[in-house]
Amino acid sequence: MTPPPIEPPASGRPGRQLLPDFCSMPVIFTLLVVGAIIVTVMWLAPNNSHGWRGYSVGMLFADWLALVIGVALCKLRPLLQRLPGNAPYAGVWLVMVLIVAAGSALVHWMDDAMQMQLLTDTAGDFVRNNTLIAALLGGALLRYFYLLAQWQTRLAAVTKAQVAALQARIRPHFLFNSMNTVAALVRVDPAAAERTVEDLSELFRAALGEHGTGDGTLAEELALVDRYLAIEQLRLGERLRVRRELDELPPSFPLPRLLLQPLVENAVRHGIQPLREGGEVILRGQQGPDGIVIEIDNPRAGEPTPGGHGHGLDNVRQRVAYRYGPRARVLAGPQGERFVVRLQLPQP
Repeated sequence: MTPPPIEPPASGRPGRQLLPDFCSMPVIFTLLVVGAIIVTVMWLAPNNSHGWRGYSVGMLFADWLALVIGVALCKLRPLLQRLPGNAPYAGVWLVMVLIVAAGSALVHWMDDAMQMQLLTDTAGDFVRNNTLIAALLGGALLRYFYLLAQWQTRLAAVTKAQVAALQARIRPHFLFNSMNTVAALVRVDPAAAERTVEDLSELFRAALGEHGTGDGTLAEELALVDRYLAIEQLRLGERLRVRRELDELPPSFPLPRLLLQPLVENAVRHGIQPLREGGEVILRGQQGPDGIVIEIDNPRAGEPTPGGHGHGLDNVRQRVAYRYGPRARVLAGPQGERFVVRLQLPQP
């Protein structure tokens, strides 16, 4: 069963329990499946006297109640979410029980009024039994949602810590090389040295989290990548060649900060720097019907250089999975004499 999506906790609101998105298909599907399972279990009970007709009617009734509950909770969620502490879950449980009680009474009245004789229990027994079942199942289902919310809250905290660690870590060798480049340019080309300092300050402003750990845009991330490549261009000279094929990408696409820069840095460090003749880094991108695809393509330099353990790539994978969900993909591997990292990012 697909876990229903739960929003990450809002900052500054500790102790506030977030409800699942009752308007989403996973939650509606969960309600339908739970209703179908209960009807099936009751129909398979040893003392059950209802045949296929009773099973069909029960399944129709359960699915109808599940849809009504889903729509009602979808509309009431903003109001319930304002309640303090765990009260939102109590409110959801009460809404579910009341809907089942009222729906059971309505269905029994319609059966009597239309003389369909689909229900054999009295009105009191029918309403009472269904209400008790809804109370027990509703409590169990909300407990599942609550535990899922706690787990995703902890996952969000871990992911935020990982993002902060990545932003706080631009490799020391990059800093030292950049400062040496600046020192060499100060007397030869002061204007280039000044540009390098400005580029370096922008990189460290992003790395140290001045903008926070929230989303930026694709245009901002590509600008950061360009600043990084400008610094490396001064250090490596003609050994570093860059080809950009990014015209089809939407500049406003939301992107976690410092998502592409570590991948481009890996491409330069492991693909260009070890080669005496250097090589070409290719940045490709295209927009599809459901999102965007970005590729970072660099030459393979034979054996991996020291320190290339894939931590940056693993970090990017985790951040992409958390931000964009299971539809996102981060694929990396050799393709002939090139090494390609491919990001498939759906519209969030």
